[in-house]
Amino acid sequence: MAEVRGANTWREELASLVEDTGILYTGEAATFSSLPPFNPEKSTAMAAAVSETDHETVPPETLKEQVTEFLKSWCEMVLELGRGCRDILQQTVVTEDSFVVQKLGGPVARVSSRLRFLNEFLPEDRDPVHAWPVIFFVFILALSALNLNGHDGLAPAVKKVLVHPPSASRIQLPDGRHLAYREIGVPADKARFSLMAPHSFLSSRLAGIPGVKIPLLEEFGVRLVSYDLPGFGESDPHPSRNLNSSAFDMLHLADAVGVNDTFWVLGYSGGSIHAWAALRYVPHRIAGAAVVAPMINPYEPSMTKEEMRSIWGESLPRRKLMYYLARRLPKLLSFFYRRSFLSGKHGRIEKLMSVSLGRRDEILTEGANFEDFWHRDVEESVRQGNTKPFIEEAILQVSNWGFSLADLQVQRKCYRNGIFPWLKSLYSQAECELAGFLGPIHIWQGMDDQAIPQGMIDHISRVLPGATMHKLPNEGHFSFFFFCDECHRQIFSTLFGSPQGPLEQATDGGEILSEGDMEEQSLATDSTNK
Repeated sequence: MAEVRGANTWREELASLVEDTGILYTGEAATFSSLPPFNPEKSTAMAAAVSETDHETVPPETLKEQVTEFLKSWCEMVLELGRGCRDILQQTVVTEDSFVVQKLGGPVARVSSRLRFLNEFLPEDRDPVHAWPVIFFVFILALSALNLNGHDGLAPAVKKVLVHPPSASRIQLPDGRHLAYREIGVPADKARFSLMAPHSFLSSRLAGIPGVKIPLLEEFGVRLVSYDLPGFGESDPHPSRNLNSSAFDMLHLADAVGVNDTFWVLGYSGGSIHAWAALRYVPHRIAGAAVVAPMINPYEPSMTKEEMRSIWGESLPRRKLMYYLARRLPKLLSFFYRRSFLSGKHGRIEKLMSVSLGRRDEILTEGANFEDFWHRDVEESVRQGNTKPFIEEAILQVSNWGFSLADLQVQRKCYRNGIFPWLKSLYSQAECELAGFLGPIHIWQGMDDQAIPQGMIDHISRVLPGATMHKLPNEGHFSFFFFCDECHRQIFSTLFGSPQGPLEQATDGGEILSEGDMEEQSLATDSTNK
């Protein structure tokens, strides 16, 4: 029993685990007989010590920390607000029964189906719904960065587009419009050959043959007439122009400036579509055609798969985008034009035209002569500041022309439609005539031309076997036609033969004397004087 009583009870063991609080526990009931007396001074000192300890361990918050915490809280609130708005939109606006979906669902679905081909450029494991918003966001960031870099002080100064006073000669067309033109070379009464030159895209009547020398024109007796297309330069716009109206504008201009006989037509790059139109719609007035770096419709249905693959494979992505917009969404072209050549500032030719340059083209475009010419030509082209003529020109390039180049090929056409021609053909040969353009067609194409895909040249050679193709090694899109005296002489020699100079002075009656008539008139004058 003594051993059992000497062991600690469970109350004592529990008390040993707790600090001594000054409370004594004895027996069955607790008593508070040994509490120390309350000391106010000691209590105040202990409170001060605790306060100092708290201030030392928890330093006060700075203004930066307070602002940071505020911004974090604000962002969390905005995030929760956005989630709430998203849920509201999903539950009310985006449902099939909502007014917005009923009105905009159809147009959005059609636009989405047209742009669905862009999904082919995404990786196979990417959802377009999630991928395209990210791509759009990155595009906006990149565009903002480019705009910021554009203001860098180290960047070269950008020249502004100047507005020049009107200086063109103009004629009035039968529909009341005015057409601006420019003529150089020999006068009308001395011209052996008249050459009409419609300009290319983003150009004007000032182009003609860039850098051609007046003595060279006089040597061959050439009168060069270039003109502004409707809406370009100083020409009035056409309310609904097409390639047929373009051909007759050229014809009316030739009649107005005194070209009474046939004339030659010269088309360069995008201006070649107007040359093709003249050969198709007014062939009786065309003596022949010269086409440099020709262009065709990239959507021409008669092209082979290889030609189509070459055209779309060699074109730059921006140029393919311009083709697509011109054919499907032409109104969007205004957005791009306003930010490029209609922005009021000059730019590099390859950027404005969405083309790449070969080696010789790069050397040419770096020259001061080319830059001065290019800036002046663009300034005249955008004189009216309207995007409509440029959009019309882009649409003409990619739309249905109303004819194909194969229609220009000379072919025998017999008329056997109807019962009477058929009965007549039983007893005699059917009446046949030659169709197509009967005059010569000369085409010059540089083999280093990065703007005209090889597929276009292959298509022209295939459907126009009668045309003479001059392939130019190492020449680019601009190097053969711009500021090249030897090249201009080569073109004139091919078209007109040996240079014979201008025609002799006309007589009072308006007839031009031949060499034999001049000898007879000289002998008669000598005998009269005797």
